[in-house]
Amino acid sequence: MDEVPEKSHDIAEGSLTENEISYMIRGAIFEVCNNLGPGLLESVYVAALVFELRQAKLKVQTEVPVPAIYENQRLELGFRLDILVNDLVIIEVKSIDQIAEVHHKVVLTYLKLTGKKLAILVNFNTDDISKSIFRKMNGL
Repeated sequence: MDEVPEKSHDIAEGSLTENEISYMIRGAIFEVCNNLGPGLLESVYVAALVFELRQAKLKVQTEVPVPAIYENQRLELGFRLDILVNDLVIIEVKSIDQIAEVHHKVVLTYLKLTGKKLAILVNFNTDDISKSIFRKMNGL
């Protein structure tokens, strides 16, 4: 799926809260799951989810670099967010047999490193997507 260049969006970037964005993301996840089903590569789900979110007029960035800071040094280690929506909500996409505890911890670390408040971890390789969407909060 070719990415369409970003256009100006009808929804002002700062006009939606994390919860409102989360609701829209959840709807897009269900749409992607209903259209594609389980068993595909993560990259397919990321591309489809990006398409749905942009259709909803949200600002969507992919593969957003996340630096780690250690002893006041910026470490460029290749951490990348799968999706960042409206510069507020992180989405981590998986297509694996089962979400492990480490996946939850990685998302919480991303929240800490970026200073964002909300992330969504989703596993598309499931028969029941409603049980495979996890909201993660950063207790700033």
